[in-house]
Amino acid sequence: MNRKTGERVSLLAGLVLMLALALTPAPGQAQGGKWTPEEQMKVKTVGAVVPSPDGKRVAYTVNEAVMDGEKSEVLTHIWMATADGADTWQFTGGEKSASNPRWSPDGKWIAFTTSRSGKNNVWRIRAAGGEAEQVTDVKSGVNNFAWSPDGNWIAFTMNDPPSDAEEKARKEKNDANVVDENFKMSHLWVIAVEKPASAKREARQITRGSFHVGGFDCAPDGRSIAFSHQPTPRVNDWPSADVSVVDVASGERKTLAATAAAESSPEYSPDGKWIAYVASDVPVTWANATYVHVVPGAGGTARKLAATPDQLPNLLGWSADGKWVYVTETRGTVTRLSALATDGSAARDISSGDGVAGGTNLNRSATAAGFSWQASDRAPEAYVTRLDNYAPVQVSKANASLPGHATGRTEVVKWKGADGMEIEGLLTYPVGFEKGKRYPMLVVIHGGPAGVFTQSYLAGRGVYPLATYAAEGYAVLRPNIRGSGGYGKKFRHANVKDWGGKDYQDLMAGVDHVISMGVADADRLGVMGWSYGGYMTSWVITQTRRFKAASIGAPVTNLMSFTGTTDIPGFVPDYFGAEFWENPDIYKQHSAMFNVKGVTTPSLIQHGERDERVHIAQGMELYNALRRQGVETRMVTYPRMPHGLSEPKLQMDAAKRNLEWFAKFVPAGK
Repeated sequence: MNRKTGERVSLLAGLVLMLALALTPAPGQAQGGKWTPEEQMKVKTVGAVVPSPDGKRVAYTVNEAVMDGEKSEVLTHIWMATADGADTWQFTGGEKSASNPRWSPDGKWIAFTTSRSGKNNVWRIRAAGGEAEQVTDVKSGVNNFAWSPDGNWIAFTMNDPPSDAEEKARKEKNDANVVDENFKMSHLWVIAVEKPASAKREARQITRGSFHVGGFDCAPDGRSIAFSHQPTPRVNDWPSADVSVVDVASGERKTLAATAAAESSPEYSPDGKWIAYVASDVPVTWANATYVHVVPGAGGTARKLAATPDQLPNLLGWSADGKWVYVTETRGTVTRLSALATDGSAARDISSGDGVAGGTNLNRSATAAGFSWQASDRAPEAYVTRLDNYAPVQVSKANASLPGHATGRTEVVKWKGADGMEIEGLLTYPVGFEKGKRYPMLVVIHGGPAGVFTQSYLAGRGVYPLATYAAEGYAVLRPNIRGSGGYGKKFRHANVKDWGGKDYQDLMAGVDHVISMGVADADRLGVMGWSYGGYMTSWVITQTRRFKAASIGAPVTNLMSFTGTTDIPGFVPDYFGAEFWENPDIYKQHSAMFNVKGVTTPSLIQHGERDERVHIAQGMELYNALRRQGVETRMVTYPRMPHGLSEPKLQMDAAKRNLEWFAKFVPAGK
């Protein structure tokens, strides 16, 4: 849970950051050597950048891939830096990750979560250093936590632990499950920070009932906690989320916001008189639009604040004077930190320029914001800025030792899609690009469909090694076709009831645009994507033979069977306006499996074996249909993996297979 900061901010909007970056040579642009999937796995991710209450220090997390011997995991640890960036050092270590750093209100302690004791629990350590001490000891693991305003206790959420009878049944292998029954709800608990002299700490549950607690925030006086909740832990139930307030001492609960909208992310104002929260449009849709509201903390009528440009704000917290709330949001291919006036006047941007910020946190004393920042040619690092004089300072050196390989220039390109709608995307030129020479081009399609391609570091870890593609001589196009996030509600809803229709036309118009620029070779094209990107890639090969090869990741290939096997069964019916038994024709018309006859494109299919979002059967349906038609096809499944590939060795396996697949069918010809 993010804590609050903020005074009125200047409109320098990142100019100091932009100037500093302009004067510093960009990592990844020096010549010599080239990116490979193995090299890209060395890139570290920076997140959860949290300034101290006095703004003088910054805690942040760094995670890296560990692939030694039998290990294949991502290890996260906390680092510390001075706010001027002059000094940085590793704060936690060991073979178990330490995440989610939270400063105590007086700045003397840092609490964090780690599985050192088996389950994920809260530990604390002096900010000056020393031995860490375990605070919670829970069976089911801590989901989220926060310090009380006085620093005397910690509030946390955890799922209901198994009962003794359930533990016994599991051990005896007599543990059958009934679907959608006996949910393990998440509830709020509190625990004293200081350990009693002669006993262990005892946690106290403060919410009870048939609901699942999500995000929460403690009132400034520590007497109450505002929290979001939904009927069950099912992902599909998020549209029914509401916000309530619970009295810490008595456990008495009262409803704060419970309308037909989905309400979440409550944040108290500094004086405790108001609570800000995020609420969706009505009716609630998966191609969502949300707005910040404020409501009296004691209950009453909520007031809707001005809409943000993308209408999907991420609420961070309040300014010290209570006149503003701060949000972050995707804006096209970049991100913005913005301020919303609580009087309802228009939002105003605080940050500007290119690049992508993430892991943003506002400090408790209302003076500073911390965030990770990256750009197409710059690896992620931690930054901090005062909010009364926005001038970000880099405080980390997590990726300082990366090889100085060229990444290939990336630029925003725009073209006219279907119906004349303006579409933009990111075009990465091959390393050593020569004007007048045409290059093979690989098209990458994002997930969602409300995902969006932003100007993140090209050499980051992933199943599609973009920097390696550029190093091998490929141009890479990442189109933000209609339905993408970052461009507002109307654009995000423009593919409703039309997957594979105008969004497909937008994609192909982008391909033609890059060909018309004289960059792409029309006879050497490849296409790939994961999830909805896999849906679109499987659709593409049923519509055209222009692509010489495809890589299809966790694809939705049959909208009917997908809806019956996914953990979000309301998703496709929402987009298409009907259940499949009500309008089977629209499901068939927009499914690759009902249009698969005659496909010839060589296709590589990749899928996690424990994918609950897109069941592996979706990939198998396509694999068998292509094989039975004699199409050169290979399907690779990944043990233990859910919807995304989280283990580094398997992630690198997928990246290398993709590189080899396109090298075979769409050779760069260098």
